[in-house]
Amino acid sequence: MKRHQPVYLEKVVYNLRGGFLVRPLIIAIILGCTGAVLSELEETFPQISNLVPHALFPSHLDHQVAQTILSTIAGSVMTVVSIVFAILLMSLTLASMQFSPRIIVSFTKDRVTQWTLGVFLGTFSYCLSALPAARSLPAPFAPVATISGAMLLALVCVAWLLFFIHHISQSISVNYIVDRIATETESVIDEMMPIPRRGHRHVLTEEGLPTETGAPVLSPVSGYIRHIDIDRLMRAAVSHKVTIVVTRRVGHFVPAGVQLLHVTNPDKLTPALAEELVGQFDIGPTRTLQQDIEFGILQIVDIALRAISPAVNDPSTAISCIDHLSRILIRVGSREESPTRFYNPPGKLRLYVPLLGLDRLVHSAFDQIRSYSKGDAAVSLRMLRALTDVSVTVDDTETRGMLALMGRRILAGSESTLGDDELVEMRQRMIRLDKLATIQTSEEGQL
Repeated sequence: MKRHQPVYLEKVVYNLRGGFLVRPLIIAIILGCTGAVLSELEETFPQISNLVPHALFPSHLDHQVAQTILSTIAGSVMTVVSIVFAILLMSLTLASMQFSPRIIVSFTKDRVTQWTLGVFLGTFSYCLSALPAARSLPAPFAPVATISGAMLLALVCVAWLLFFIHHISQSISVNYIVDRIATETESVIDEMMPIPRRGHRHVLTEEGLPTETGAPVLSPVSGYIRHIDIDRLMRAAVSHKVTIVVTRRVGHFVPAGVQLLHVTNPDKLTPALAEELVGQFDIGPTRTLQQDIEFGILQIVDIALRAISPAVNDPSTAISCIDHLSRILIRVGSREESPTRFYNPPGKLRLYVPLLGLDRLVHSAFDQIRSYSKGDAAVSLRMLRALTDVSVTVDDTETRGMLALMGRRILAGSESTLGDDELVEMRQRMIRLDKLATIQTSEEGQL
């Protein structure tokens, strides 16, 4: 089990950043313990109660008033919690129906919502933990300082509820949703590709891989590959003197019993080694943004496709999605490609892990939108402008040529449905895309 710990630890850390379970539960436990400890300290050291002004709590010995305050706050907070859950459920339902079911993942990672649930549940736990301290036997006692804390938490809950309603009204806006997805995707890019690009971009290919099939290692479960621990795979390959070729990349669905990777030295593949290698993969029922840049792109593409569908007919939303897709692609284009081949010693391939390059991400971003927007001049124009923006930020011929080819496909699709008047500006933008590729080729020829 120790071999699997880093992958499990990465999974736990990622889950701590998302979901409605961990962070609200931690906040509720902390506030609940605070109420119990504070009331106990106040009973042990009665002078603490004297710190509370009498104007705020005139009778420091009236346990009935203390019980009434604590029970009223606890009951009111739980009523508000049910309202918060209703608002949240309604927002998730509307967002999934109007935009895409994929974006629910980003909603569950919203920290404001997590803190809202945590603060309200924590206030209830605080009052419930402090309530037993307000009693008449063996001697009347009212935890005045603890009750003052409960009253303060109640005011915080009122203010937080107003803030939450304001936040949730913004969070279901499509521009807010798309911007949040793009920001999260850029964070993944920064983590996966931390080095700024300094030279010619290398196209990721499978050329030069071992030709022999080797001994396959099968996936024990069905699901999407969400995280691969490359460092530990490399250490395993070096320590066992084998070459590991991963056949499924992050984001791929792997059915149980299908090959996950293969080892080129069949005689060295033991059951223990196979278990160790499989343990470096986090496979789950849904895709996540742990290492999957394409998943962020596909979420935005889903929203754009829903917007340009005949039932919705909202090209403005699709245009907004294309703008954010361009910023993601520009971020990818500004970084060095993550390595896919790892050698030890130099010249000896030990590990190959497939990854998506900029060319594949461009296709993921625009292929489907291109197919569904042939009759929409505004959306097609914005795609050509996005391709131009990406092309300006890169400086190698192959990438610019690929972007120009995508632009020609967009133009060809529009020519079959749009009139000449609508195609004039599109052809002008296509000419600029072609010029960018030509200028780059000329510069490289001079070099």
